[in-house]
Amino acid sequence: MGRFKRSLIGYRRPEVDGAVDARDTEIITLQARVAGQQEQLAAQERETASLAGMVIEREREIRILGERLREANECHDRSIASLDAITARLEEMQAQARGQATRIRMKALSEAVEVSRRVQALTDAYPLASDEEGEATVQATPDAAPEQASAPAPPASENGAGEVSNGLYEGDVRLEIGPLGDFSQLVGFEDAVGRLGASAISIERFSEGRATLSMHLDQPVELLRELEGLSDLEFKVRHIAPDGLVLDVEDEQDPEQRAA
Repeated sequence: MGRFKRSLIGYRRPEVDGAVDARDTEIITLQARVAGQQEQLAAQERETASLAGMVIEREREIRILGERLREANECHDRSIASLDAITARLEEMQAQARGQATRIRMKALSEAVEVSRRVQALTDAYPLASDEEGEATVQATPDAAPEQASAPAPPASENGAGEVSNGLYEGDVRLEIGPLGDFSQLVGFEDAVGRLGASAISIERFSEGRATLSMHLDQPVELLRELEGLSDLEFKVRHIAPDGLVLDVEDEQDPEQRAA
């Protein structure tokens, strides 16, 4: 504010009034500006509070989702452990079932061999009765022999056994292998044969440590090479035939282990 000029009895009234009015106008302007700024500040404070609430809510949701993710991971780990345990148990049960099935087949084969031996013993003990029964059968059906003699041989099956070429086998194949020390070796070899893709696998004979297996191969298989890769047994080839192989297991065990 500039200096006022003095008059005879004091300051000049118009100048003082003008200065006061200017001061009042400036004060009103500043007050309005302050009020606007206060309103803007209040709005910004409200927006800040709203954003802070959103941040807190998002942090709470993130914490909840993190806990759920941790629980899901723990449940997944427990499920994987349970599946591993179930898979191991199933594999164990499958191995036990294969061993039990092999033992049952071996028992059936042993019983069949014993029955055959007893039948042969009875046949040897009573040869005359067998001959008389045979002659009676021929006399009762005199036309049977000529018909059988003149009957043509049955045709070979199209899916029968036969070596294709270069060690490839397809169709019905027989494998003889031995000597095997115990049933576990037989079960392991049977599993190896199953991994070849063979079907209708059966153990025809198991005697004195040697086993004869029959199978059916739907596609040509390089049998010897595949068995060498899949089987845990070390063997060498004794005989190669069009319908199968005869294998000898290399004996690396002592007699006591084989006897066990």
